Amino acid sequence: MLKKTSEPLRPEEQPPALPKVVGGFSTVLADPPWRFTNRTGKVAPEHRRLDRYSTMELEAIKALPVSDVCAKNAHLYLWVPNALLPDGLAVMESWGFRYVSNIIWAKRRKDGGPDGRGVGFYFRNVTEILLFGVKGSMRTLAPARSQVNMIETRKREHSRKPDEQYELITDCSPGPYLEMFARHPQKGWTLWGDEASDDVKPRGKVHKGYAGGEMFPPLQTNETIPEAVAVEIGREIGTRYEAGASIRDLAVETGYPLQRVRSLLKMAETPLRKRGRPAAE
Repeated sequence: MLKKTSEPLRPEEQPPALPKVVGGFSTVLADPPWRFTNRTGKVAPEHRRLDRYSTMELEAIKALPVSDVCAKNAHLYLWVPNALLPDGLAVMESWGFRYVSNIIWAKRRKDGGPDGRGVGFYFRNVTEILLFGVKGSMRTLAPARSQVNMIETRKREHSRKPDEQYELITDCSPGPYLEMFARHPQKGWTLWGDEASDDVKPRGKVHKGYAGGEMFPPLQTNETIPEAVAVEIGREIGTRYEAGASIRDLAVETGYPLQRVRSLLKMAETPLRKRGRPAAE
């Protein structure tokens, strides 16, 4: 007997290259468009009126070269539906991370009780799982010592995850930050996804971070980044500095404050010219 195969509601396209930053991303947040197959062998949701975004086969998600764009030591936060927990663990391993913990999103009603509008064949789901994995060796930041592994908020649009995740992640894990399959722009993050439009319409415009190519990571003024990543960024900036670019030029190119540029150059042990001295010809 032939095994039933799931057919997507629209053709699956080859995803563009992942973005790259100097030094690699230290933290990745991903909410893959998982493809469900229900007991009838059909892709869920079955009705085209529920078709909100493209989905991907498990093997296609696993094949994304996430490890290649990450730093040697990195963190991964991976959203996975309860029914697809084994798939989520398999994706994490394929991307070069080992599972160490999880964060549970408990969906609440306005009165604080569990939101019973969830779906499921066996139980009505009122939770989602955010798997946490580590590549190499890197502990969470100090605020994580008091961070509980639960987010309790109300549901919003279909598939949209709680905004509270961003503060939790940036408090507990260092930048640079990459959000994969992003749908809503976030300051300080590099986004990769085909629904990252400001107006939050399903199937929105392609975000500029969805085109690959190495660039300097967006960094907040006091953002914590691992020393190894900072040194790599400093070396790349140093190459431009030694070629004649000024610190101000580099600040404009990278979007970093002048003091951040100077500190990165010093970390990379780049000799600084005296202020006011013209660049070498």
